[in-house]
Amino acid sequence: MASPRSISYAFLLCFIIQTVFISLSSAYNVSSDGRAIIIDGRRRVLLSGSIHYPRSTPEMWPDLIRKAKAGGLDAIETYVFWNAHEPSRRQYDFSGNLDLIRFIKTIQDEGLYAVLRIGPYVCAEWNYGGFPVWLHNMPGVQELRTVNEVFMNEMQNFTSLIVDMVKQEKLFASQGGPIILAQIENEYGNMISNYGEAGKVYIDWCAKMADSLDIGVPWIMCQESDAPQPMINTCNGWYCDSFTPNNPNSPKMWTENWTGWFKSWGGKDPHRTAEDLAFSVARFFQTGGTFQNYYMYHGGTNFGRTSGGPYLTTTYDYDAPLDEFGNLNQPKWGHLKELHNVLKAMEKTLTHGNVSTTDFGNSVTATVYATEEGSSCFFGNANTTGDAAITFQGSDYVVPAWSVSILPDCKTEVYSTAKVNAQTSLIVKKPNQAENEPSSLKWVWRPEVIDEPVVQGKGSFAASSLIDQKVINDASDYLWYMTSVDLKPDDIIWSDNMTLRVNTSGIVLHAYVNGEHIGSQWTKYGVFKDVFEQQVKLNPGKNQISLLSVTVGLQNYGPMFDMVRTGITGPVELIGRKGDESVIKDLSSHKWSYKVGLSGLEEQKFYSTVNTNNETSGWFADNVPTNSRMTWYKTTFKAPLGNDAVVLDLQGMGKGFAWVNGQNIGRHWPSYVAEEDGCSSDACDYRGQYDNNKCVTNCGQPSQRWYHVPRSFLQDDVNTLVLFEEFGGNPSLVNFQTLAVGTACGNAYEEKTLELSCNGRPISAIKFASFGDPQGTCGSFEVGTCEAEKEILPVLQQECVGKETCYIDISEDKLGKTSCGSIVKRLAVEAVSITVHYDSKSLIIDWQSKVINAGTIHYTRSTAEMWPHLIQEAKDGGLDAIETYIFWDIP
Repeated sequence: MASPRSISYAFLLCFIIQTVFISLSSAYNVSSDGRAIIIDGRRRVLLSGSIHYPRSTPEMWPDLIRKAKAGGLDAIETYVFWNAHEPSRRQYDFSGNLDLIRFIKTIQDEGLYAVLRIGPYVCAEWNYGGFPVWLHNMPGVQELRTVNEVFMNEMQNFTSLIVDMVKQEKLFASQGGPIILAQIENEYGNMISNYGEAGKVYIDWCAKMADSLDIGVPWIMCQESDAPQPMINTCNGWYCDSFTPNNPNSPKMWTENWTGWFKSWGGKDPHRTAEDLAFSVARFFQTGGTFQNYYMYHGGTNFGRTSGGPYLTTTYDYDAPLDEFGNLNQPKWGHLKELHNVLKAMEKTLTHGNVSTTDFGNSVTATVYATEEGSSCFFGNANTTGDAAITFQGSDYVVPAWSVSILPDCKTEVYSTAKVNAQTSLIVKKPNQAENEPSSLKWVWRPEVIDEPVVQGKGSFAASSLIDQKVINDASDYLWYMTSVDLKPDDIIWSDNMTLRVNTSGIVLHAYVNGEHIGSQWTKYGVFKDVFEQQVKLNPGKNQISLLSVTVGLQNYGPMFDMVRTGITGPVELIGRKGDESVIKDLSSHKWSYKVGLSGLEEQKFYSTVNTNNETSGWFADNVPTNSRMTWYKTTFKAPLGNDAVVLDLQGMGKGFAWVNGQNIGRHWPSYVAEEDGCSSDACDYRGQYDNNKCVTNCGQPSQRWYHVPRSFLQDDVNTLVLFEEFGGNPSLVNFQTLAVGTACGNAYEEKTLELSCNGRPISAIKFASFGDPQGTCGSFEVGTCEAEKEILPVLQQECVGKETCYIDISEDKLGKTSCGSIVKRLAVEAVSITVHYDSKSLIIDWQSKVINAGTIHYTRSTAEMWPHLIQEAKDGGLDAIETYIFWDIP
């Protein structure tokens, strides 16, 4: 049974949710003042989370939004992705996972508000920051995001298109819809100084243009300190407690609280602790904030070619409260949910109370929000090492380092950011039980035909210069640059030591000379200049040079990022060396032929399920090659059983793309291994300022080995997987797996209620339970210096085993007296969900084939006091299981 305090918060939350449902049924007014966003005359504490509709699927949206709502959110925030919706000028796409209106209506159906960040520049680690590349190539466009009539006309056209679509469906709050805020531009304040006076003129124009659209809800501008009125300027970052709006009549708003960080090829996995994220939120509200949005609440997947950077991974997990696949990322989700419930219960006080702060020194403060009805308090300790003992209003409190304690009545601590009471979930990957992979996957293959560009130098257009790869309007990652050079035996460059030097923007480069591959090179995230140089053997007469430039997403951030050249920037040089002398022949102004894309991608579409003309012809079943560049692989597979999220394990592959039933699940690059240094086996210390290098894992491992395959991409019967391998790999290890909670742990404090769940699966066993001061972490708990006097394992087994979810009140009344004295006690529990099935060879326990040695012990032929000793002896003797009859005739 939950405590009375928990029941009161639950009742209040239900009331708030009911109010949201009621308010969304008809038009309502949204405004703001210096304290908060005001909805129908009521100041609101609003908690929001970013979910980007193109990074998931329509089939996932309802579940994601329900989990966000269950986590205590009031609103869902999303960008609008211009280049996805208008890939060619005036040709629009709002189908599938680009169905913006359906997404907003799904938010509305779940009774949540929406925040629409139209931009239309979005950054978002999205390809080219969301700008369509054709925009860059329009006549008269010199640069974007500044005073330029052609660009501004296109921006206004797209912004108006989105606003009109939303108005037509009556989705703004002023029409009874869920959208309470809209955003124009994005983080321009970080760049405005680079544009001079034109930048100020441009941002003023943005504000006037947006305001003229008459949407009936406030407009915001994030990271824009001089945002013109009536725009509300907002903060983005890991911490925004020190942010102050540029107008005293604007509320303190945080549009991007970075829940983790994005990931790059060759990079490690970044993590932000639940304690630090909660600390940032609580401190923001302690210092007057009333609107806060998590970026991201669900990160999702960069399907197809949507990732930016360049060199950003296909996964956009972001260590968000909902992981890439939509599972709860525990304890982060649960720790924040508890915080949200407390903050919402204090809404009236936070939005109306008189504020006073007491400074105890050493970064320790107490903030009181006082109204006639009562007061609420925050105790903040920004010291990174020392806990603080304070006396406040006659009572003593301990505030842990780098934490905020919340006392809704200024007497009793109800929440501490440093004390996590939510479970920790360990996700396990399980083999595809529909078939025995990877051995069951029968591969066929075919080469990518590259004779035309590599041997013949044959392209589709030509120029006497090296072109910016953006000229092709981002039609493909791949662009061939081809030229030839005639050398006579007496040419001054001729020598036995000749190299080809190619300057690039940091793309992936594959170089061929006279039909032979001479080398490949790539860089990493943040490197925008690179030089390839390799020995070449040239022939007298004509020599063919073919360079394949491969983008890995276009740059999405930075001053004038749209103007940065992409591809082979030049010069391209042949260098002959004779002793200490070098002779350089610059080929940059030669006639260059260009060919966009690859044959199997753009012409024959080997991955397509619609084009059946080449279903069998041209594919070979024998002698499947490995470590072969520019090779296509195809196989069929059965969809994994159940409803758990599906991932494709591409261990052994190099780099390329993957398609499931014709759906591009993104770039793959499992051969790009993260750096060896920077990780620690110790638990991350949440204390102190976070940045994306602080708590990293996965050192020395593939940056991304597993790739999300949404269930909606799969068919009930036969499915097709196609891989394009650019570098060379081995498909024999490729397999599909499913994700599930294998272990659920709690390490919660007394006077709290611990909730344990295995995400829809029954809890099979309790492996560890200790009430006192247990030590260790999930999977390696140990009994501490004190614990309950009675055995609590049976209590936990009775409460939890066989149930999908169980609740344990943590108190001595429930769990028994301890020998711990006055210390704050904790309950540590490790619960597991075990799956058991079989095949023709063995029992399969938790997806591993097992050899089981069992022994029979009849419980009726011994005593309860003897059982532990007998079973321990059996275990020591090497047994895995005990077998017994059930005796019907015993009363």
